[in-house]
Amino acid sequence: MEKVTGIGGFFFRAKDPKALGRWYQQHLGISLTPSSYEDSVWQQEAGPTVFDPQPETSDLFKGTDKVWMLNFRVRDLDKMAAQLRAAGIAVEIDPQSYPNGRFASLHDPEGNPIQLWQPAKPAAPR
Repeated sequence: MEKVTGIGGFFFRAKDPKALGRWYQQHLGISLTPSSYEDSVWQQEAGPTVFDPQPETSDLFKGTDKVWMLNFRVRDLDKMAAQLRAAGIAVEIDPQSYPNGRFASLHDPEGNPIQLWQPAKPAAPR
Protein backbone atom coordinates (compact mmCIF):
# COMPACT_ATOMS: atom_id res chain seq x y z
CA MET A 1 0.00 0.00 0.00
CA GLU A 2 1.26 3.49 -0.85
CA LYS A 3 1.49 5.76 2.23
CA VAL A 4 1.97 9.47 2.79
CA THR A 5 5.49 10.40 3.90
CA GLY A 6 4.66 13.21 6.30
CA ILE A 7 2.64 16.34 6.80
CA GLY A 8 3.09 18.69 3.86
CA GLY A 9 1.19 21.63 5.31
CA PHE A 10 -1.26 22.74 7.92
CA PHE A 11 -3.96 25.15 6.80
CA PHE A 12 -6.45 26.78 9.15
CA ARG A 13 -8.64 29.85 9.38
CA ALA A 14 -7.62 32.81 11.51
CA LYS A 15 -9.23 36.12 12.44
CA ASP A 16 -5.98 37.95 11.59
CA PRO A 17 -3.84 35.58 9.48
CA LYS A 18 -0.89 37.96 9.07
CA ALA A 19 -0.62 38.76 12.78
CA LEU A 20 -1.05 35.13 13.78
CA GLY A 21 1.57 34.03 11.24
CA ARG A 22 4.02 36.60 12.67
CA TRP A 23 3.32 35.28 16.21
CA TYR A 24 4.20 31.70 15.16
CA GLN A 25 7.32 32.96 13.40
CA GLN A 26 8.48 35.19 16.28
CA HIS A 27 7.77 32.86 19.20
CA LEU A 28 8.07 29.34 17.75
CA GLY A 29 10.46 29.91 14.83
CA ILE A 30 8.09 28.66 12.13
CA SER A 31 8.78 30.35 8.81
CA LEU A 32 5.78 31.77 7.00
CA THR A 33 4.74 30.57 3.55
CA PRO A 34 7.22 32.12 1.11
CA SER A 35 6.02 34.75 -1.33
CA SER A 36 7.72 33.04 -4.30
CA TYR A 37 8.63 29.53 -5.40
CA GLU A 38 12.31 30.44 -5.24
CA ASP A 39 12.16 30.99 -1.46
CA SER A 40 12.36 28.00 0.87
CA VAL A 41 9.60 26.84 3.21
CA TRP A 42 9.92 25.87 6.86
CA GLN A 43 11.77 22.56 7.19
CA GLN A 44 11.03 20.34 10.15
CA GLU A 45 13.55 17.97 11.61
CA ALA A 46 12.86 14.29 11.03
CA GLY A 47 11.15 12.68 13.97
CA PRO A 48 7.99 11.08 15.24
CA THR A 49 4.59 12.51 14.39
CA VAL A 50 1.39 11.47 16.14
CA PHE A 51 -1.88 11.43 14.21
CA ASP A 52 -4.64 10.91 16.76
CA PRO A 53 -8.31 11.81 16.27
CA GLN A 54 -9.79 12.57 19.69
CA PRO A 55 -13.38 12.22 20.93
CA GLU A 56 -15.42 15.44 20.84
CA THR A 57 -15.43 15.36 24.65
CA SER A 58 -11.62 15.12 24.97
CA ASP A 59 -10.05 17.38 27.61
CA LEU A 60 -6.68 17.19 25.84
CA PHE A 61 -7.32 20.63 24.33
CA LYS A 62 -7.46 22.23 27.80
CA GLY A 63 -11.14 23.14 27.85
CA THR A 64 -11.32 25.10 24.60
CA ASP A 65 -14.02 24.68 21.98
CA LYS A 66 -11.40 24.32 19.24
CA VAL A 67 -11.43 21.22 17.06
CA TRP A 68 -7.67 20.94 16.49
CA MET A 69 -4.43 21.25 18.46
CA LEU A 70 -0.89 21.53 17.17
CA ASN A 71 1.86 19.51 18.85
CA PHE A 72 5.39 20.72 18.15
CA ARG A 73 8.53 18.74 18.97
CA VAL A 74 11.18 20.74 20.82
CA ARG A 75 14.76 19.93 21.85
CA ASP A 76 14.64 21.60 25.27
CA LEU A 77 11.19 22.10 26.80
CA ASP A 78 12.44 24.17 29.72
CA LYS A 79 14.36 26.61 27.50
CA MET A 80 11.41 26.96 25.13
CA ALA A 81 9.01 27.59 28.02
CA ALA A 82 11.36 30.19 29.52
CA GLN A 83 11.65 31.94 26.14
CA LEU A 84 7.87 32.05 25.73
CA ARG A 85 7.29 33.23 29.30
CA ALA A 86 9.87 35.99 28.81
CA ALA A 87 7.68 37.17 25.92
CA GLY A 88 4.64 37.23 28.22
CA ILE A 89 3.11 33.98 26.94
CA ALA A 90 1.55 31.67 29.55
CA VAL A 91 2.96 28.14 29.38
CA GLU A 92 1.89 25.24 31.58
CA ILE A 93 4.54 22.50 31.88
CA ASP A 94 3.15 19.11 32.82
CA PRO A 95 5.09 18.15 35.99
CA GLN A 96 5.01 14.48 35.03
CA SER A 97 7.52 12.88 32.68
CA TYR A 98 6.09 10.12 30.50
CA PRO A 99 7.82 7.20 28.78
CA ASN A 100 7.55 9.14 25.49
CA GLY A 101 8.78 12.47 26.93
CA ARG A 102 7.66 15.73 28.53
CA PHE A 103 4.86 18.12 27.56
CA ALA A 104 3.76 21.72 27.96
CA SER A 105 0.58 23.53 26.92
CA LEU A 106 -0.09 27.06 25.70
CA HIS A 107 -2.46 28.96 23.40
CA ASP A 108 -1.76 31.21 20.45
CA PRO A 109 -3.23 34.75 20.40
CA GLU A 110 -6.50 33.46 18.89
CA GLY A 111 -6.95 30.84 21.62
CA ASN A 112 -5.86 27.82 19.59
CA PRO A 113 -4.29 25.13 21.79
CA ILE A 114 -0.63 24.21 21.27
CA GLN A 115 1.25 21.38 22.90
CA LEU A 116 5.04 21.30 23.08
CA TRP A 117 6.68 17.88 23.27
CA GLN A 118 10.24 17.05 24.22
CA PRO A 119 10.56 13.40 23.15
CA ALA A 120 12.26 11.05 25.59
CA LYS A 121 15.85 10.34 24.74
CA PRO A 122 16.35 6.75 23.58
CA ALA A 123 18.03 4.50 26.10
CA ALA A 124 21.78 4.16 25.61
CA PRO A 125 22.87 0.81 24.21
CA ARG A 126 24.48 -1.54 26.71
